[in-house]
Amino acid sequence: MEQVIKEITCKHLEGGKVIGNSQHGFVKNKSCQTNLIAFFDRITSLVDKGEAVDVVYLDFSKAFDTVSHDILIDKLGKYNLDGATIRWVHNWLDNRIQRVVINGSQSCWKGITSGVPQGSVLGPALFNIFINDLDIGIESTLIKFVDDTNLGGIATALEDMVIIQNDLDKLEKWSEVNTMKFNKDKCKLLHLRRKNQFHTYRMGRDCLGRSTAERDLGVIVDHKLNMSQQCDAVAKKSKHDSGMY
Repeated sequence: MEQVIKEITCKHLEGGKVIGNSQHGFVKNKSCQTNLIAFFDRITSLVDKGEAVDVVYLDFSKAFDTVSHDILIDKLGKYNLDGATIRWVHNWLDNRIQRVVINGSQSCWKGITSGVPQGSVLGPALFNIFINDLDIGIESTLIKFVDDTNLGGIATALEDMVIIQNDLDKLEKWSEVNTMKFNKDKCKLLHLRRKNQFHTYRMGRDCLGRSTAERDLGVIVDHKLNMSQQCDAVAKKSKHDSGMY
């Protein structure tokens, strides 16, 4: 039944073009590759034009586990899924309980009011619906692969950096309204181009940490947009897999 509901939901999403272009995870004809190509085509084109660019690699804290059932059901209605499908999803999510076991001691069973099951057939589609409105009002380039999210934009002049900061403020507000949290210790800032002013950005009260290289869907990206670290990592793995080490 879960597979049937997933097919109904995905058909509705595709037919109504509900899921925004920024999402590349669990979307027909999209993948890790299209995510990386879309983001880096935009970023490298700006750098090639002589612009300084700042990229923020965002990290949600326990993204799938913190999806509010009530908010998700409300969004399903806003995206015009039929009532029978919404009721089934509501029952599927609500009929779940959990308890904690520590050293043999067990807590009482308690109903779960948040989270979509990871590893389930339907979970990724529901998560895409939940996070779909994340980029409403965002002026910078924002790309998502399920919950892996990157935000990037020109950082040549002060007004450019203000735009990025305003977008970060909007993302922080979204997380508060939707009861999700960013793991701000893991949200990292990459400054691209030599003439970059190394501006400090905030999410809420927290300053974002800087990085010289980040792993983006398995690909190492450094502040010089040089692929040498990625090539070294691939070569090392190949040698290890072939038994040369």
